[in-house]
Amino acid sequence: MVLLKAAPPQSAPGHRGGWLSPVSVPRYWAAAAFAVCAAFAGGVALFSTNDLHRLWGLIAACSYVAAAMAVLAWRSRGIDLALLLSVAGALVTPLFLNAADGQKQPEVSVIARSAGQLVHDHSPYQSVASLANVHDPNAYNPYLPVMALFGVPRALFGSHVITDPRVWFGLAFVVIFWLALRMAGARNSVRWTVFVAASPVIAFELAVGGTDVPILALMCLGFALLWRQPRFVLAGIALGLASAAKATAWPAVIVAAVLIGTRDGKRPVLVFLGSALAACVAIVGPVAILWPGALADNTILFPLGLADVRSAAASPLPGHVLADTGHLGHLVAVGLLVLAGAAIAASLVVRPPKTVPAAVWRLIIGLTLMFLLAPATRFGYFIYPASLLLWLEVSRLELRQSPAQEAPPAAGQARVVSAAGSA
Repeated sequence: MVLLKAAPPQSAPGHRGGWLSPVSVPRYWAAAAFAVCAAFAGGVALFSTNDLHRLWGLIAACSYVAAAMAVLAWRSRGIDLALLLSVAGALVTPLFLNAADGQKQPEVSVIARSAGQLVHDHSPYQSVASLANVHDPNAYNPYLPVMALFGVPRALFGSHVITDPRVWFGLAFVVIFWLALRMAGARNSVRWTVFVAASPVIAFELAVGGTDVPILALMCLGFALLWRQPRFVLAGIALGLASAAKATAWPAVIVAAVLIGTRDGKRPVLVFLGSALAACVAIVGPVAILWPGALADNTILFPLGLADVRSAAASPLPGHVLADTGHLGHLVAVGLLVLAGAAIAASLVVRPPKTVPAAVWRLIIGLTLMFLLAPATRFGYFIYPASLLLWLEVSRLELRQSPAQEAPPAAGQARVVSAAGSA
């Protein structure tokens, strides 16, 4: 007869019994992590010239210090108290305080306005004729259509704290990033999601702006769906939706396609690309057909610095410094950006990644170069490589702590054990 023998509960990455299993990170490491977060927040409070940023730094620094003290003072449950203190002080309090006071970075207003245009005029973009006479860079909407959806609650129900786009950015991040950790095999996905959301990488961005947060969560989910138990259609949809929100997700589709083609073969890569393209075209396609000029002006010419109005994105990074020297410098910056992209593409051909960690690292390097050399760039864009690295290292840490999860994708399924017997 044939007996079905299930794998042990802890060997299955998605087993419900492990979703709040004890955190095995040493207490002093956890306290040190919160101390580093406190130092960063304190630096923002002391040295930033932006009042919005300084307010976040002051509140967050206090919460991180309290979190570090909680870890050291309470041996058994200090980590849980620290997570609550940090997420409440570094994320929830400043986010809702800023939402209530209407304090925000300009991109939040851009999303809210584009959502209003989408609801009332069916297009999230101002027309080419309207943009011809504007001098305000915030009149442009550099985001692809998915981003406007986060402003729809405000467009439908008015200006309230709960309809602030940042609230919906945060909710989307928490759910999607948690799912990305679960799909990658992390057992402590709830605690790790809270820690990452409360860290300066995410909390600072969300409290003041947050437009990139849901996109990077979708990118993490896309690669998570290609890791332990590859789901090519779902991975394609996740990365396709991210690509329909902002062009920064497009390199992730390319890197993922190379990974799948190298590791899994031609048919899976076609399935993945078809799913990604379908998800992206379903949202961007109608806008591209009905308003091609407005889409191009807002999402292509303006971010590249080729529109009549220059982007307000600024930083002392090489690309922006070069672009600021004049027309020739701008061309040099664009040329270096293209050259860096070509170098990464060549590396994908010469030495294609064969594992998800290798693919994510290639993406991290590519995005870092892109943000360094882009003519219109700011330090906040480095949230992408930083968050991808956090997700990857947390997932690998959890897998190292549970050796049974290092087995191939089928290892978590029931195994068939044959035994001879007679009735």
